[in-house]
Amino acid sequence: MYIDDCLHGILAIMDSDIRQPINLDSRGLVSINHLVDIVEEIASVRLVRGHDLDAPKGVHGRNSDNALIRHFLGWEPLTPLVVGMRETYDWIVAVMAP
Repeated sequence: MYIDDCLHGILAIMDSDIRQPINLDSRGLVSINHLVDIVEEIASVRLVRGHDLDAPKGVHGRNSDNALIRHFLGWEPLTPLVVGMRETYDWIVAVMAP
């Protein structure tokens, strides 16, 4: 989730009467390989990926059920993953530039 959306969601939850656990996340399943694909595209690079198939297996990706936050607040993140990743990449490049 892009930071602007995250902050907006946190403030909306804090200003609400919600007193139960609630997900604050972007929707959709995202795998690490998909994130690498996005970064490769944004940075115009190709990375050599190595996978240790004998290593312990984690989850294949993460996704979130945002039904409660949509129900209680009528809210969900607006920034698409690729747009947020591009903004973050551009910010990092600008900060790291000499």
